[in-house]
Formats: sequence, C-alpha cells, structure tokens
Amino acid sequence: MLSDLYDLPLTTTSAAARDAYVQASGLALTFYPGALEAYDRAIAADPGFALAHVGKALVLLRQGDVAAARAALATAKGFASGVTEREASHIAFFELVFAGETEAAIAALYPHLAAWPRDALVVASAANPNGLIGGSGRVGQKRRIAVLMDRLAPHYGDDFWFGSYHAMALSEDGQFAPARAIIERSVAANPNNAHGAHAVAHICYETGDLEAGRSFLSSWLATYPRDGFFHGHLSWHLSLFEIQAGNFAEASRLYRDAIALDRHSGGPQQKISDGAAFLWRSELAGQPRDAAAWRALHDFAKSALPRPGNGLYDLHVILAQSVMSDEAPDTRARQIEALAREERYLSGFYLPALAAGFAAFEREDFPAAIETFAALAGENGRIGGSRAQHDLIEFTLLSACLSAKRPDKARELLAARRPGASGVAVAGIAAVR
Repeated sequence: MLSDLYDLPLTTTSAAARDAYVQASGLALTFYPGALEAYDRAIAADPGFALAHVGKALVLLRQGDVAAARAALATAKGFASGVTEREASHIAFFELVFAGETEAAIAALYPHLAAWPRDALVVASAANPNGLIGGSGRVGQKRRIAVLMDRLAPHYGDDFWFGSYHAMALSEDGQFAPARAIIERSVAANPNNAHGAHAVAHICYETGDLEAGRSFLSSWLATYPRDGFFHGHLSWHLSLFEIQAGNFAEASRLYRDAIALDRHSGGPQQKISDGAAFLWRSELAGQPRDAAAWRALHDFAKSALPRPGNGLYDLHVILAQSVMSDEAPDTRARQIEALAREERYLSGFYLPALAAGFAAFEREDFPAAIETFAALAGENGRIGGSRAQHDLIEFTLLSACLSAKRPDKARELLAARRPGASGVAVAGIAAVR
C-alpha cells in the first residue's frame, strides 16, 4: 500500500496521486507556495483520494476561503467509506474542527494521536499557538501543547518539521534552552521551512536576542517566496525587532513592503492581526498615527471578517474599531457578548472586557484603562496566539500607566514581566526603569 511523508498508508492505487499528495503536504507543513496546486494534481490523478481533498480543504481554510474549504472537506467525507481506520479518523477529526466543535475535536485529538502519532497534519492543526488547543479559550494551553509535543517527540526523531513545532511549543512554555537546541538542529537540517524561521523569530524575541533575530529574519526572508503564506507574518516579526531597536524608518518600510493589506501574503485573519498590531505597537513606541492605514484595516475587517470567530483575530478587529471610534467602536465586543451569553464563544466575556480597556485608552481615560487591563492580567492565553502577540496588551497597560503618571505601577509591571523577554517598546519607559 502506498504511504505518506510519515509512512502512514494512503487509500489510493495511483503513484502519481501519492507523489503529488506527499509534495503538497510537505509544502503545506513548511508554509511554502504550491500546496494547493499539488493537492489538485493528486485529485486529478485520483478523484476519489479522500485525504487529498482534506489537505486541499486545510490550505483553502488557511487562505480564508471558508466556503471552498468546507466543500473540499465534504467531498472527502463522501469518499470516506473505503478508507483505512486512520484516514477515517483523520477526516472525522477535521470535520469537528471545521464545524467549530472545539471540545469534541480536542477529545478526538488525543486518541487519534495515541494511535497514529505521526499524522503530521493533525499535529500541525493542534500544536501551533493559535491552533485547536491554543485557541480553545482556556488559560494554561501553552503548557498543554508543550506536554503533547514532548510526548510525540520520540515518534519523530530528528525530523526537521516536527522539531520546528516542538521548539516553538517549548519556547512559548518558557523552556528556552531545549527550544534553542531543537530549532538549531531543525534549521540546519532544512533551512527552507517557514515554520522553522517562525520558531527562530519567537525564540529570539522571548530571550531578548534582538540582533540575532534581525539578522536571521533579514537573511531568511531574502530567499523566501513573496507569495509564501508566512512572508507577511515573518516580516511583522522582523518589524518588531526594528521597532524595539528604534529603527522606525526600516520598520515602516517593512510595513509598506510586506505587512500592509495590499502587500501581505497571508489570509484575511493574518492581514488584520499583523497590520493592526504593527500600527498599534508603532504608536505605543511613539510614532504618529497612520489614520488612512487604520481606516483601510477597519473597512477590510468589516467586509472580510464581519462576524466573531477567533479570539486573537477578534482582538485586532476590536483594536481597529476602537481607533475608528466614530463608528460603533463596541460592535465586535457586543457581538461576542451575545455569543458568550449563549456559551458559544470560547474565551467567554474576556474580549468584551478587554475592549472596554482599549476604548478607555483611546479616549485617554487612562485610570479606567489601567483598572480594566489590570483586572484581566494573566488571562491573555484565553484568546490564543503567542506571548509576543500578547505583549500588545501588556504594552498598552504600561503606556496607560505612564500617561496616568503612575510610574510605581509601571515598575511593578516591568518587575513581573516574564524573564528574558524582548525589550519593551513603549515611549517613555526608560524613565521608570
């Protein structure tokens, strides 16, 4: 029987379909362009190849084409009767994910990986910081992901792809020494892995290794295709290093070149989160507001992401609505509240409460912003995402403390900041250190 990248049997008799599927999955896992076309070649060689339809669905969902992704998954389900037990479980798992049945999907995840630990596409969907586990609305998910990846590690050996995900999970859990050792081996084994570059960026950020992060990403992005899904997001990571270094001209150039809406290579959610985070963090660092860029993001969010769904991305929609305060700044927050009352929003009422803090900050009611953000401290994990992304909230609180003439509170927050993390790019912070 033919098998995939990780030696798992595939229900197809077409070697051409198998080869295209293996190529497609390799591209999808490393965030290189061409995966969708390769899955289509696999389907053309064997239209009944169920897992090729699942792979196509995952890439389409990543790109923001939800309707087409669901159609591809439905096609896969139609061919599920003649597949192996592993493939049937694979399809059923992603059905739960696509349906938003998060608790059921997590419940299905663990027995699936206990039986088939080398099902890499399932691992990838669960183990990134904003994936199934990370985005499940609870505090403490970073440790849960790290434990899962430690458990799976013996099944992968020195596999470069798994290493990049494992290193990222350990870094987010504060285990920097093993994370760095693993990512160094991963990148050496295959430098052409965008998730490997992503893990390097996070480890450098979390350990305050500014120059190494700038150097690595500048060099790595020079050879990564501009239409690679992570080109925009990795450019955002590089822009954080430039903002921290006070290199605002270069940070602005990166924004115009790769992060702005018409230049970003990612899907709608990534465009919103990276764009809004860059603009907000630039302002916190002392740069003037780009009203036209905020307006464009706000309008794009209204059309591309009209309804709540994902905590991290909804946070950035809320930011854009707070900035454009002439147009119902609490719209997304009220939508989330309605879902939370019906227990249909994973992080509950956390984001609506956070939205009140951003609204207070925007109207320069800094004591109210401090009170709101401080009351929510320690709950950032409820929205998924990375610690680097959560710093946007922490830095806003620090900025509010400085504006409210509360240096004591700012010093208290700095003292409690996680050890080794990258510098605090907030205007005026040097005065209270």
